[in-house]
Amino acid sequence: MTNNIYILIVAAILDYIIGDPWGWPHPVQVMGWGISWFTKVSGKYFHHPHSQRIAGIFLGIILVIGSGVSCWLIIHIARWLHPILGIITESIILASCFALKSLRTAAVTVLKPLTAGNLTEARDTLSNYVGRDTKDLDAAEILRAILETVTENATDGVTAPLFYAIVGAFIPVIGAAPLALAYKASSTLDSMVGYKEAPYTYLGWFSARLEDYLTWLPCRLTVITLAVFSGKPLHVWRICRRDAVKDPSPNSGWSECAYAAILGVQMGGTNWYRGVAKHKPLLGDDIYPITPQTIESALQLTRYCFLLWLGVAIALLLIHLNR
Repeated sequence: MTNNIYILIVAAILDYIIGDPWGWPHPVQVMGWGISWFTKVSGKYFHHPHSQRIAGIFLGIILVIGSGVSCWLIIHIARWLHPILGIITESIILASCFALKSLRTAAVTVLKPLTAGNLTEARDTLSNYVGRDTKDLDAAEILRAILETVTENATDGVTAPLFYAIVGAFIPVIGAAPLALAYKASSTLDSMVGYKEAPYTYLGWFSARLEDYLTWLPCRLTVITLAVFSGKPLHVWRICRRDAVKDPSPNSGWSECAYAAILGVQMGGTNWYRGVAKHKPLLGDDIYPITPQTIESALQLTRYCFLLWLGVAIALLLIHLNR
């Protein structure tokens, strides 16, 4: 238990200071290679919807469980070599599961040319982080895209990995990092193959559903935490109950809507993907325009939520140790 406290703290510090250094090896890269390889193989040998569904189930189970087990083995080998090496190794792996600094870096990278008036560079930079078409976006749409990315990924990139790390920290035989990395594998699968469009319609259905289920509880806890932070929890919950339920995703709509309600802005609308319009439900009330300060406020809310959960987890672990 004591080691898990150190690991949670060190991982949080590493993510705050370093984040994901560009060009460094990352577990998600390895997952991506495996998913890409499997997708090509399944596309070559499995053509029937039924066989593709089975292949998708196999891919999801193997990657999620395999990521967790591989992480556990690496950590235990490191502990066998030296206990401190074990703590360092697990802390680094866990830090790679958090995207708090990465979200801020991505937002700032797009905001910098935008605030300087360079729309072309802002659009090109934004295209590295979102799937929508960016070449014709005006400044307001770029700001909306940044805010939607920041608020949607607040759950699956920050609070959900922390949630599973905390759960793992209370299970000594598992530990914080393996569960967090297993969740990260599920999230990576969803982002790569969890689409209704071909060629992922059948291959990715299991991954999409699995990620939905795994994210459901941490997402609702995130919304509740943010609502309490806002000082107007009933208002935030009312807006989410009104708008978030319209979103086809059981989680991203809730995550985005909570921020929209707190910040007094509106997200959603029409996005274009490869020239095809996709209409997303409007979330929140259009009281204020989205500005760079709005995005900064959203990032701060995510940080406060992360730190609160981390503090509560450490306090509970200390209480458990002193029982």
